[in-house]
Amino acid sequence: MNWLCGVADAIMHRMLTIEIVSDVVCPWCFIGTRRLETAVAMVRSQVPDFSYQKRWLPFFLNPDTPPEGEPYLPFLEHKFGSRAAVEALFGRVREAGRAYGIDYAFEKIERRANTLRAHRLIHWVQERDSADALVERLFVAQFQRGEHVGDIALLGRIAAECGYDAAEVTRYLSSTEDEDLVRERERQIRASGVKVVPTFILAGSKVIAGAEDPALFAAEILECLR
Repeated sequence: MNWLCGVADAIMHRMLTIEIVSDVVCPWCFIGTRRLETAVAMVRSQVPDFSYQKRWLPFFLNPDTPPEGEPYLPFLEHKFGSRAAVEALFGRVREAGRAYGIDYAFEKIERRANTLRAHRLIHWVQERDSADALVERLFVAQFQRGEHVGDIALLGRIAAECGYDAAEVTRYLSSTEDEDLVRERERQIRASGVKVVPTFILAGSKVIAGAEDPALFAAEILECLR
């Protein structure tokens, strides 16, 4: 922690916006949010009044996924070449997740979801309030409960768990409202140069690509606050 020493005195308090480009079917995005939280705790150990807000931005990890989704393991086996390669990937993710209290249950996942509806729901919630609790619940649904996060009924229930009206959310997701907006926002994000998720954008300019080590996150946050 020596790299933090003396920095606090040089920092003026202000709200920092952290934009997070992610997809709810990306296991490293779940880990990335935990590493960000760890980094924030490291910063607050030196700057107790540090405050920030998250803004979630859409990314379609697999944009060609059918609206109804498709079988999970066959897709991964085709993408990575073999069942053994997939199991090795699962092992690496599980090991990384355990350090942050995430127990991945890949064996429960039956379908790979098209995430347009999930991203529309995140957008809908974010227009009203913070979407942090919703995104956390979506990650849990995908990776710990094996639920189909492209299903309208499930998304309505998750929204209700987060304090929103399930019937209103179901009506919204059953329409085409904001589909073009979310697709265009995702297109713009790709056009800006984002190629991997998670990608974190600090204060609108500093880009961190990948679920980086919390110490790196913390150092970059402090640099933005100078």
